[in-house]
Amino acid sequence: MSADRFSLSAEEYLGQSHVLTYLEDAVSQLLEYKEEHSKIGIARFLAEYFTSVKHGSHILFREFSFVQATPYNRASFIRMFWQCFRQIGKNGDLLTVLEYHSLLQLICHDFPLDLAQKAARIILMDDAMDCPMSFVDFLYAFQIQFYYCEFLGSIGIVYQDLHMGKNPNTVIVPTSSIEQCQSPTTETPTQDGVDAAQFYDCLETLCDRYRYNHPSPLSLKQILHKVERVTFFGFLMAIVKHEGINGTLGIVPNKLELFTDSEMDQELEKFIDQLLNTPATNRPTHKEPTRKTTHRKTITHRKKVNVESDGSTEETDSSEN
Repeated sequence: MSADRFSLSAEEYLGQSHVLTYLEDAVSQLLEYKEEHSKIGIARFLAEYFTSVKHGSHILFREFSFVQATPYNRASFIRMFWQCFRQIGKNGDLLTVLEYHSLLQLICHDFPLDLAQKAARIILMDDAMDCPMSFVDFLYAFQIQFYYCEFLGSIGIVYQDLHMGKNPNTVIVPTSSIEQCQSPTTETPTQDGVDAAQFYDCLETLCDRYRYNHPSPLSLKQILHKVERVTFFGFLMAIVKHEGINGTLGIVPNKLELFTDSEMDQELEKFIDQLLNTPATNRPTHKEPTRKTTHRKTITHRKKVNVESDGSTEETDSSEN
């Protein structure tokens, strides 16, 4: 916990930490499965529930409305996705956005496809959505897209206004949640983006008034002050690659340490062993939906090519002819 929590009022602290969200969910779970939990006792159930929250495993197999409900839940989900499937990155496998979406659904059965597609679009652009991607590329893009979903939707509106030629003083700065987290979906190679300085002025105003999570204005300034003009997806890719933003989030390590976490491997093995050895009556009682059986195709090695710096990364292949 941050030390500045002591400067907050009780209401501000509860709102910022989302404690009430977890209390309400715990009570809801307790009432829904009261017959099963009555065998182990209320105190033990609550202890196990908040232990799972502390460890970040509380989002496993939960519905999307709960997974995206708090910043901590989103961070826990991103970290769980990395922990469960990082072997794909170790093997160097390249998957399509639909295959990555299938992996996300193994953790959250109703995870929306459009969020996975938005993450892929940051890497691939619209004209290459079928192109396979490396796990590393998708992970970092997905982290930014999911954690900052509302903010990216808001800056998408700001970008569109500027791109349409509106005066920066008349650009509408959104401050409320955007359910669909919409962003510009078309940028042709002939479009040279918007003025970076004007774009930053609008984002600085947005950050001052925004009540959802967003990267620090200093980090955004570092990105935009390096160029005169910027495209929307080029800006998102710069956010994805910014080490300071990734470090501040603290969800997944940097690329050099992404596959060398022996301590995490040990913890994951303990967690799996605990699940296998825990009696059925003591396991988290979340209803698991029926999943359709899918057959994953063998991934063949594809020739890698360098991609221009239009929002793509070197680890991602170009689409096949």
